[in-house]
Amino acid sequence: MRKSAVAIAITFVSLIGLSSCANTANGLAKDGRQASSALDASTHRILKAGAN
Repeated sequence: MRKSAVAIAITFVSLIGLSSCANTANGLAKDGRQASSALDASTHRILKAGAN
């Protein structure tokens, strides 16, 4: 009985750890998209300023 309780506890800890990794990966993807949009917008502003 004790082995199964330990196995269940390890499973829950592993699932919590994996879910936090998924949240981090999603956050990094969102940050990457925002940084890309900001870089694109600043590039357009620079090119527009140079065209005048």
